[in-house]
Amino acid sequence: MKNEDIKKDNQNDDNNKNENNDLKTNDNPKVDKKKNYEAEILNFGKDYSDFDLNFKVVVIGNSGVGKTCITNRATKNEFIDKYVTTIGMEIFSLFIKLNKKILKLQLWDTCGQEVYRSLITSFYRNCSLAILVYSIDQKDSFQNLDLWIKELKLNNSPDTKLVLVGNKLDLENQREVSFEEGKKFSNDYGFIDFFETSAKTGENINKMFINIAIELYEEFLTYNDKISKTDFKKLRPQKVIVNKRRRKKCC
Repeated sequence: MKNEDIKKDNQNDDNNKNENNDLKTNDNPKVDKKKNYEAEILNFGKDYSDFDLNFKVVVIGNSGVGKTCITNRATKNEFIDKYVTTIGMEIFSLFIKLNKKILKLQLWDTCGQEVYRSLITSFYRNCSLAILVYSIDQKDSFQNLDLWIKELKLNNSPDTKLVLVGNKLDLENQREVSFEEGKKFSNDYGFIDFFETSAKTGENINKMFINIAIELYEEFLTYNDKISKTDFKKLRPQKVIVNKRRRKKCC
């Protein structure tokens, strides 16, 4: 083999490695676009009220996949290495500053146990976005995603934005669901984003929520722009002309 051919093969190998590394860090054109924003997670208490926009986000998935750990890591920057079942649901508040706007993400952390399933479906209503969580070391939590999606769409708008999260990235040596499986599922179901995270180490947690905030903010701007361009005159009902002539008196 010629030296030139060897060099080309080495370059191709390097390019493939770079592409795989980019894929596993969840980089995509959407993320590149979002670099235009100055984003910061703010350490405000849940009672902070001086925000510009408020969005409801539900976090759903099987019991034990780390939903509460993810919300705790994002809102309190803490990880409790002790499994405690969520009863019903718990609401967290996450404040994110995008440029000069402060967004509040109201995170509805739902339980994943079957016994509470009929209760939590009412929590889906009017949510702006849903985070579906599975654990990369629990194949069944990944296989049950179909059921969670159907349940969500039955109880909320079928157009609800979805983000897929494969949690417990720190358990890589116990992985049962590959990154490629998660990515394919995300693409097949039209999720707006896919992340693998670790609530324990904090890997990709802040990045995920910042991306979610930007997606919701851009949707809000798009909606407002459409409303402002609407010709409301065309929507006004036509005036009804009333005949004001008096009736003649009989006889």
